[in-house]
Amino acid sequence: MLLEQIQTDLKNAQLARDEIKVSTLRLLLSEVKNAEIAKNSPAESRPPAGGLSDEDIISVVQREVKKRKEAAIAFRSGGREESAVKEEAELKVLESYLPAQLSDEELTKLVEETIHEVGATSVADMGKVIGAVMGKVKGKADGGMVSSLVKEKLAG
Repeated sequence: MLLEQIQTDLKNAQLARDEIKVSTLRLLLSEVKNAEIAKNSPAESRPPAGGLSDEDIISVVQREVKKRKEAAIAFRSGGREESAVKEEAELKVLESYLPAQLSDEELTKLVEETIHEVGATSVADMGKVIGAVMGKVKGKADGGMVSSLVKEKLAG
């Protein structure tokens, strides 16, 4: 299970005194716990195991990856290279918990197949196509990349 792997990696990073990895994994575990609390709010019934699935955890990791990418860009544009480098180091740690990413060719093929499946004909159908593609890729592709590819295919 992914959560157990993260916890084991945290212990190993602590023993190795890898400060970046320790702080990144602690923050990730905190975000996973927050997601678990949000998922198990009183409005919903508690799942039998009481935890998050690997897919849920991957979603949390993806959100954290996106935050790091945006922060690195912001720091760099603000002339804070040292902070940008730190964000990128955290990004590398987080990306190791994501499934292997689809190649551009594989993603393009999947987008084209999905456009035909849902019968999309114009940019107005973008939402349907993106939703269907994101359901198929399950963390194996960046949402922004999917969005731009779908827009390109439907506009062209």
